[in-house]
Amino acid sequence: MPSCLDFVSDESLNAAKSRISLDDLFRKELSVHDPQAKWINDEELVYRSKEGNVIKLNVMTNETMTLLKNSTFVTFNATKYSISPDLNYALLGYDVKQVYRYSYMASYSIYNLHTREVWELNPPEVTNSVLQYAAWGVQGQQLVYIFENNIYYQPDVRNSSLRLTDSGKEGAVFNGIADWLYEEEILHSHVAHWWSPDGRRLAFLMINDSLVPRVVLPRFTGVLYPSGYTYPYPKAGQTNPSVKLYVVKVQGLADTVELRPPASFKSSDYYITMVKWINSNKTAVRWLDRNQKSSLLAVCEVTTGDCVKYRIVKGNEEPLFSNDGNTFFMILPEQQQDKGEFHHISEINVQILTSGQWEVTEILAYDENQKDVFVSRTHLSFCFFFPRVSYVGTFTRQCLTCNIFKDKCTYFSAEFSSDLQYVILNCQEKQNFHFCFLIAFPLQLTLPANFNEKDQYPLLLMTDEAPGSQSITEKFHLDWDSVLSSSDGVIVAQFDSSGSGFQGLNIMRQIYQRVGVLEVHDYLKAIQYCILYIYINLFIKETICAHTYASFLTFVKKLYQRSVCFYGTSCHMTVFTFG
Repeated sequence: MPSCLDFVSDESLNAAKSRISLDDLFRKELSVHDPQAKWINDEELVYRSKEGNVIKLNVMTNETMTLLKNSTFVTFNATKYSISPDLNYALLGYDVKQVYRYSYMASYSIYNLHTREVWELNPPEVTNSVLQYAAWGVQGQQLVYIFENNIYYQPDVRNSSLRLTDSGKEGAVFNGIADWLYEEEILHSHVAHWWSPDGRRLAFLMINDSLVPRVVLPRFTGVLYPSGYTYPYPKAGQTNPSVKLYVVKVQGLADTVELRPPASFKSSDYYITMVKWINSNKTAVRWLDRNQKSSLLAVCEVTTGDCVKYRIVKGNEEPLFSNDGNTFFMILPEQQQDKGEFHHISEINVQILTSGQWEVTEILAYDENQKDVFVSRTHLSFCFFFPRVSYVGTFTRQCLTCNIFKDKCTYFSAEFSSDLQYVILNCQEKQNFHFCFLIAFPLQLTLPANFNEKDQYPLLLMTDEAPGSQSITEKFHLDWDSVLSSSDGVIVAQFDSSGSGFQGLNIMRQIYQRVGVLEVHDYLKAIQYCILYIYINLFIKETICAHTYASFLTFVKKLYQRSVCFYGTSCHMTVFTFG
């Protein structure tokens, strides 16, 4: 049984004793410290302490070594860092400017951890560059960075850079980095490249937005006329970006091979939603047609570019492969009596390993020696548990976190060491910020400080961000709604309606080809349910906070609710107020 390495802090916010202001959200004291712990081998990891020092920890001996002091971050005004695989250098990012949700521009310095020598990371014949991405590879001092939508590679910190692509074009052709659509809706990351396990090859997407219609986002900067930021934004029925998948050999003579889609996808619009290396010579790729009716998992040979259809899949989660590549595990729908389908872990070819009216959310690791699969899952209490499933002989399940810090935390993220003997548990649980009750769907209320049932309060309803998402979890967060509840006497309601995730596929698929219909009826029912509580005064003010898809729901909801007198607010980049 794996040992557990814990980073849970005993310190917690006591919201009942002090009110939270908007300024508090930007105070370091109220931010959650993320140690950003990463395994570097079977027994050692690197993390950043609360004091800002980067520390190497040996989990066997409990010995620590400071690799980088916080004073170094202050000296170079660095806000991002990463340590080279050989532990000799640090990559420091500074002057960071956010682009979209995940992407950012930054300048980078390479810092020698032993001699304290430092120099800038720049493309050849360029000085003071601002890069779209920079990171270490998987071996030694490998570096990969992206400048002007092209990928550059350095075999070590002293060698000159090699440009791996030359087709990059600002706002049009993206190599190894996502455009807006792929970052926000498909990959949920700005990184669109993947290292092979041995560091000899790099797979990357080339996303071409040349034919995609543009949208202009006004920027009000205090001058008389606002400027506009233009970026590709495909709407329904408009041209989508085209995408190709390449693998380039970075050692020896650079050789680039295109991984071609299976025949059934070659003549149609498609997305590439997942790329994962099986071993140093093969990758698994998921292709999805534009209508999202057909999703195909293919295995591609990177030396020839041939991709062979492996199976048609329903989900979008990454498969987990055994070392020999002959066995893999996926999250697939499984019928649960009369409650419909729920996502569970399956061994391919197909053997369902878990069951029940709860859902597997991630496959974390596979122990080939013990034949154990480690997963994370949701439960009806909206907590994330961490069970081990044995798939040899009689299937058994064992929850590894249910009795660890049970009175402190039930919502974890986890990262295993490579030998599966240790696991980093990152507690992300809320602490006494709300109480929950159920109607037809989960509804969660956050009550103001000094709440009194005899008083009346305005209501803020937070809507789902996207179909298949989940609003109600035990995960901790501090945001604008926390300020309204704590300081302005607002009751904050979160609600998982029809179309929400992690409650089975019956609920998630209810809105198929009926987006904006059932969800709105559910929200109206939730508000009517809230009115039954005398301390919620809907006729004083009702407010809706929404983002992207939820903004659409907000406006549709108002069409259904014209007979009710209220004020409403829809939040998406800019705040719109209407009455």
